[in-house]
Amino acid sequence: MCLGVPGKVVSIKEDIAEVDFGGIRREVSLLICPDVMEEDYVLVHVGFAIQRLEKGEALETLALFEEIERDYSESAEEDR
Repeated sequence: MCLGVPGKVVSIKEDIAEVDFGGIRREVSLLICPDVMEEDYVLVHVGFAIQRLEKGEALETLALFEEIERDYSESAEEDR
């Protein structure tokens, strides 16, 4: 199974974008998606933007990730 993570493109220099993943920024290759622009949301897998996402779709996915993290944290606290 592969996991793609959505993030927001903050800046672009040539074929490398700086992408924000909820406060964590990483450099991501745009070789697969050269038409991506700043402020776009992208799906990232192993350091490559593999698809541009609609803003609503990206935000919905990020909200689900936050819910999973919150549930996990609550469960971990209960186990202590």
